[in-house]
Amino acid sequence: MNLDKAAAVIEVASELGEIEAIKNFLKRNLQALPVTDEEHFQIELALIEICLNIIHYAYPENRGTIQVKFWTEGPQVFLEIRDKGVPFDPSQSPTPDIEDLIRKRKKGGLGIYLSRELMDGFAYRRDGDQNILLMHKKLSGAGEN
Repeated sequence: MNLDKAAAVIEVASELGEIEAIKNFLKRNLQALPVTDEEHFQIELALIEICLNIIHYAYPENRGTIQVKFWTEGPQVFLEIRDKGVPFDPSQSPTPDIEDLIRKRKKGGLGIYLSRELMDGFAYRRDGDQNILLMHKKLSGAGEN
């Protein structure tokens, strides 16, 4: 079975109200793939956490956009997230002290960490005025090509 799939793209405003559109985009693109419920949850959580981070921090003085590109290569699902916000490399974000967060009852601070941990690949680059994050996940039910 050839799982290689042409790229699908969605571009939305960097607003909380667009999270549902991003979830629906992901769901549509995963539906024909041999993805387990757990893998779907992991991919969705990683994507949404990154998009929430962009919404809250990338555009401090104005509104911008978030572009998500989805494609598959063999047994792997790829997500490329682009924004034109403040330069920020989430791959260099320090690992949070989870015990300290719990002890101090702090909210936040885990999204980027979770995204890195849930995906099999997580790479950032800056290209001109764009932050580009590439994440991928190998699907356990996809087999090898």
